[in-house]
Amino acid sequence: MKSDIIIIGGGAAGLMAAYGAASQLRAMGRDESVTILEKMPRPGRKIMITGKGRCNFTNVKDWNAFSGHIRSKSNFVKPAFFNLTPEKLIEFFGSVGMDAVVERGDRAFPASYHSTDVIDALVRSCQGAGVKIETEAEVSSIELTEDGGGKPIRFELSTADQRRFSCRRLIIATGGLSYPNTGSTGDGYRFASETGHSITPLFPSLTALVPKGYKLTTEKDLHIDRATPCSEFGEMLKGIQLKNVGAQLLIEGTLADSEFGDIDFTDGGLEGPIGFQLSRKAVKALINGSRVSIVLDLKHGVPLTELTTRVKELWAQIDKDPRSRGVREKEKCRILLGKLMPWELIPAFRAAHPGIITLERRGRTDTKVWVNLVSIAKALKEWKFDIAGHVGYERAVVTAGGVSTDDVIAKTLESRKVEGLYFCGELLDVDSDTGGYNLHTAFATGLLAGQSAAKSL
Repeated sequence: MKSDIIIIGGGAAGLMAAYGAASQLRAMGRDESVTILEKMPRPGRKIMITGKGRCNFTNVKDWNAFSGHIRSKSNFVKPAFFNLTPEKLIEFFGSVGMDAVVERGDRAFPASYHSTDVIDALVRSCQGAGVKIETEAEVSSIELTEDGGGKPIRFELSTADQRRFSCRRLIIATGGLSYPNTGSTGDGYRFASETGHSITPLFPSLTALVPKGYKLTTEKDLHIDRATPCSEFGEMLKGIQLKNVGAQLLIEGTLADSEFGDIDFTDGGLEGPIGFQLSRKAVKALINGSRVSIVLDLKHGVPLTELTTRVKELWAQIDKDPRSRGVREKEKCRILLGKLMPWELIPAFRAAHPGIITLERRGRTDTKVWVNLVSIAKALKEWKFDIAGHVGYERAVVTAGGVSTDDVIAKTLESRKVEGLYFCGELLDVDSDTGGYNLHTAFATGLLAGQSAAKSL
C-alpha cells in the first residue's frame, strides 16, 4: 500500500500529526494521502488512562510559566507550543464538539471528564480530514529507498503480519516505554537508532518512589515492580492522602529539590502531585548510584519552635482533661497525635518514630513511660523516607530521555539525519511535570510535525 505520508503510532502525537498533515494538505488544495499505522486494536489507548481516565489534556499557562515545567529542552518545544498554544488546543477540541473545563493549577479537562471524548474527537477529526487509520498494523522494519544522489525518496515499511507500506514522508510517533500494555514498547527508539539517530539514556519519570521497608522485597534491583506486596509498614500507609505538605528531595544528604502540595501513599509507594514532581531527579540519582531520601514536612509554614510550643500546649490540655484520668501515656500520645494529623496516619507515624515514647526503669517493677513532645514536633517537620527504588515503566506516567533533540529541527521536527523523516511526542528527549504539560507537548509536536511533512511534499 502506498501513502504520501505515514504516521507510525496512533496515540496523542500520532493522531494530531495525522490531522495536522491532512488538514494542511486540504488548505493547500492538495489531495495526497495520509495514513496512520497503529499496532493496537484501536488508537489512543494511553490517552484512555491519562489523568485516571479524566484526561488532563493541557495546561493553560502562558509560555513563560509553561516552560518552567518542562524538565528538559524547553527551548526545543517553543516553536511547537506557539504553533499550538493551550488556548488554540481548547478551541480545536471545541470546534469538533468537545467542551473543556479548567480546574485548579490551570489544568484543562474535557467537560465530561471522560478521556474517551478526547480520543473520539481526535479520531473524528482525522477521519473528517481524510486520514486512513490502519489498526493492528505493527511496523517491524523501515527501509530507505535512495536515489542516485544518496537521498531517500521513499520509506518502505514492513509489518509483523507481512504487509508492506511505502510513503514519501514518514512521521514516527510511537511514544516511549511507559505503560507498555497500551502499545508503548519502545519501537520508535529502535527505528530512530537504525536510521542513525542518537538516543539519550531512558528512565521512568513521574513514577512512584518506594521507601525502604515499604515493600516485601529483598531484591537489590532499583526497579521494584508495583505488584510486589507491601510490608506491614507499607500497608499502614497505603491509601493515605496528605494535603498541603512540604517535601524535600535529598541526594547524598544535600537538598536537590523541594515541593509543596499533595502527596499520596499508594500500593506503589510515594506518588501524588509532589511525589511525581520529585521522582524525575530521584530516579536519575538512584540510577547513578546516589543515596536518595524524601523528607516530609506535615506542618509546612509553621516553624519548629512554634510547633513545639503548640505540641506542649496540646499535651497540657489533654493531661488536665478530666477524661484523661487513668488513661495510660501511650493512649494520651495517640490522642495528641490525633490533633496533629489524620487518625489513619498515626500507626505508621508511631512505627516510623519509636523514639517519641521511651521507657524509664526506676526499679525492678517500676517503669515510667515518657512521651517526648520535642521529638514529636521534630518528626512532624522532618519525616524522612530513605528511598530503596522506584516503580518502572509498567506504571510510570512518562519516559524521560529519547531521540536527541540535536538530531531534530525544532521549527519543523524533521530529522537532521534523514530527509523526509519526522519525530514527535514522548519519543523525543523532552519530558515535563504532571499537570497537562506532557500531553500538550505531544499534541503540539504532533501537529507541527504533520503540518511540516505536508508542506514539504
